[in-house]
Amino acid sequence: MSRQELFCEKNGKLHVGHTILTGFAFLSTSIAWAIYDPYITKILNRLLSESAWITQLSQKLNEIFPVLAEFAKTQGQDVSTAGGGITLVPLFIGVIMTFDNIFGVIFQPAFGKLSDRCRSKLGKRRPFIVYGAPVSAAIFALIPWVALSNSLPATMVCIILFVFSMSLWRAPAVALMPALTPPELRSEGNAIINLMGGVGSVIGMVAGTAVGAVYTLVTNTKVTAINEQSTSFPYVFLVGAVVMIIGMLVVRTFVKEPSSKIEIEAARNQALDEKAQLKAEKEAKKAAKKEQKLSKSERKSLICMLGGLFFLFCGTNAITTFFALFASEVLGKSTSEATIMTTLFAVCSAAAAIPAGKMGKKLGRKKTILIGLVIFMAVFLLYVLTGSMALIWVALIFGGFANMFITVNTLPLVLDIGGIDKVGTFTGYYYTATFSAQIASPIVYGIVRMFSGTYLSLFVYSPIMFILAILLILFVKHGEAVPEEVVKEVEMDND
Repeated sequence: MSRQELFCEKNGKLHVGHTILTGFAFLSTSIAWAIYDPYITKILNRLLSESAWITQLSQKLNEIFPVLAEFAKTQGQDVSTAGGGITLVPLFIGVIMTFDNIFGVIFQPAFGKLSDRCRSKLGKRRPFIVYGAPVSAAIFALIPWVALSNSLPATMVCIILFVFSMSLWRAPAVALMPALTPPELRSEGNAIINLMGGVGSVIGMVAGTAVGAVYTLVTNTKVTAINEQSTSFPYVFLVGAVVMIIGMLVVRTFVKEPSSKIEIEAARNQALDEKAQLKAEKEAKKAAKKEQKLSKSERKSLICMLGGLFFLFCGTNAITTFFALFASEVLGKSTSEATIMTTLFAVCSAAAAIPAGKMGKKLGRKKTILIGLVIFMAVFLLYVLTGSMALIWVALIFGGFANMFITVNTLPLVLDIGGIDKVGTFTGYYYTATFSAQIASPIVYGIVRMFSGTYLSLFVYSPIMFILAILLILFVKHGEAVPEEVVKEVEMDND
């Protein structure tokens, strides 16, 4: 069975059913991360707060710098705890929560490239998914049980093993659909794959609520913020692990990759042809390199946009990483209740996708991004200034819409600064900026939380990041979509 038969109808259109089956690989990764961020931060918060080593380290820091305790008092922090002054717990949480991004930057490209060269009975991508997903699922399910032993080192070993095992098959899982889909259908296929990822995220977000309801029904014991780590957490992680296994089995059973000797030999010949073609293209690009350089104005736009992206993702990453702790400490919500709130944010983001694209086309990408940032910043600051519980829901709803106004338009803007010949290079620039932010932000906000004494500072930190992003993006003068009639006119003039 060929790729064309798998992913195309006879009329040349995308085979939606087969593409959905392929999307179960991405669904498996999405549910894991939807559970990981809010639940792991709560687990780490408890273990680090109870750690004698962290307490002693905090005490030493406060002894060396007694002014820190005085500062903490002025911020309303109870210095009778946290080693007699500020606590290092938020900083350590921030550092640990960067591990998945660090591992992703180091290992995902390598294993993605390795899957390009893989030849097996299961194909090129599926071996990584078939063997990697069960290992990740097993470690994932084990984390909350190990955490209940109150062993911070053992829990850290599980967390590190999990993020490492996930980095081994995430890239092949994402590459599966493009590898099996004709180039002209990949945009349509990618929309379905992202939809499957969204389904996985929503399942992960509502798993806590569902598990809590079932637990209460069976045991007649209500799940609270105090007992949730020993009652519902293990089963939430188990749900995520089971869905990961199901996703893997769907891919293993229903998604076929080239595996016969003839197909493998053809793939090898194609790879050799592609290598020769790439070499020829590389030589041609070298000859035209001087003509392809960015102008001074374009370079300035690129630098400002990448800087804006860095601060933008610093703000959004802090929200996704620490929102569960904010909801617990400030709002008094359980983790399952916090995930309901983040689910509302995700649903609003999805609903705004198509309008955001239309706004970018009508108003311009830069204006749409700035509108999104201003809305995001305004609703967050409004909540901080009033402290109204109703306004946190307003912030989540409008923040969800604003998030998509930004997300839909940032990558196209960056790519259009470079032009059609530099899409790969500028995609790399984009992800370098965003991954750097996701590594730095948990650490930076961990320090902010350490000195502020409350997770309410999250709603101040993120708007400050958004203001910095706005200031940089204001200097971006390139990257808007060029109207088709203008392109045709330029081509005619060149001819």
